[in-house]
Amino acid sequence: MLAPELKSQINKLLDRFWSGGIANPLTAIEQISYLIFMKRLEDLDTIHARRALVRKEEYTSFFETHENCRWSQWKHYSADAMLLHVQTVVFPFIKNLNDGDDVLYSKYMKDAVFVIPKASLLQEAVSIIDEMKITERNQDTQGDIYEYLLNQLKASGLNGQFRTPRHIIRMMVELVDPDIGETVCDPACGTAGFLIGAYEHILRKYTSAEIVEIAEDGSSHNLIGDKIIDKKLWNLLKRETFYGYDFDTTMIRIGLMNMILHGIERPNIRYADTLSKKFEQKPIYDIVFANPPFAGSIDETDINDEFREDTTKTELLFIELFKNLLRTGGKASVIVPNGVLFGSSNAHIQARKMLLEECQLEAVISMPSGVFQPYSGVGTAVLVFVKGGKTENVWFFEMLKDGYSLDQKRDLIDGKGDIPDIVSKFPKRENSEQSLLVSAGKIKENDYSLSIARYKSEKEDSEAIAHENPVKLIEKLLDQEREIARRLNELKELTKSE
Repeated sequence: MLAPELKSQINKLLDRFWSGGIANPLTAIEQISYLIFMKRLEDLDTIHARRALVRKEEYTSFFETHENCRWSQWKHYSADAMLLHVQTVVFPFIKNLNDGDDVLYSKYMKDAVFVIPKASLLQEAVSIIDEMKITERNQDTQGDIYEYLLNQLKASGLNGQFRTPRHIIRMMVELVDPDIGETVCDPACGTAGFLIGAYEHILRKYTSAEIVEIAEDGSSHNLIGDKIIDKKLWNLLKRETFYGYDFDTTMIRIGLMNMILHGIERPNIRYADTLSKKFEQKPIYDIVFANPPFAGSIDETDINDEFREDTTKTELLFIELFKNLLRTGGKASVIVPNGVLFGSSNAHIQARKMLLEECQLEAVISMPSGVFQPYSGVGTAVLVFVKGGKTENVWFFEMLKDGYSLDQKRDLIDGKGDIPDIVSKFPKRENSEQSLLVSAGKIKENDYSLSIARYKSEKEDSEAIAHENPVKLIEKLLDQEREIARRLNELKELTKSE
């Protein structure tokens, strides 16, 4: 719900980066993040100084020995002087800033590189960011600004990374319904979309209905959480609820900034390859959301010893990882490539067997291949499961439309498609033209296949028989009987002649 003038400013900013020699949108957003962090650091310092004054407490400024690193100090420099100052003074300062509760972002600045090449580009970028008024007082707007920036990512990243559409995230979050007091983890968090989606879902539950504003694309705004009165619950929500991991430090920096600008004060995002030996797989989370990169295989020698799966395929290892990270009774809502649903290798079958026999697999939601355009045309599905117990029935839903065109453009149609139907039917596992409930026994008979096509054809055949006129059905059976008798007689005559 950004105002047209703000969208215009962001587009102008990205255009300047493009014309200034930074054509990769991911690089542009990373550099913009550094500038936003520089500005935000002074805003935070001012807030803390005022609080200390009111409380009559001592306060040591971030800029105690570096006053010339304040945004307000150097934003008025001439273009050439500004570029030199930021390159040689400000950027080294934020890279070496001591980590604290409010400057966690600096921890992941160690290998950051400032690559804005032109003085005029830096000066104009600083001017535009200054005009955007990205401050603590307009939490909704600053989060929307960054989301709008991220929405400009139109190319797949390395290792199969691509951004999950926000309306798909909202659907997956609604199916699990996280709440305050539950810990939420994304073991391949990228730009932190799932963590922010879960945060906003919780906030909406605790915001008076008359305050919430719904945008055309289905996103919620003005989520102030006015029903959360206890300060301890706010601290729990903003500091001890959301946990993410990624092995790409660029993504970590972008994810951290995204969460900070959405109001999550202490994002618990860490650098880790969650499939490797170095990552400790502890069952400590209540909820797992994920759409991890599924590109290729991992080095066999680096696979975590906790895995029982005898495979190097990341899509199968991630499924076991999701289960391993959950407490017993914890729930996951995750995206997998279609190959996981029907792959015939022993590893594929064992992964599906684990989901049915060591978990309660609640739903398999097949999505149309265009959902991840323009990044990828790969077919995917959402799996919803609970760790522990045993599966009795699995609810399948075939999503045919998601509210956007399924081509490269992904134009907005209604922003909903089949999603409201999925969310409303899921609690009771209702059957419809696009959904059906299949017993675990039937799935086991079919090599644990989770392809809806396998069971949909059986359903259609049984429905066709059930709805056929009984007289016509009897006539058809008699015709078949007469045909069998005719062929037997032919065979009998043939035998006599021999």
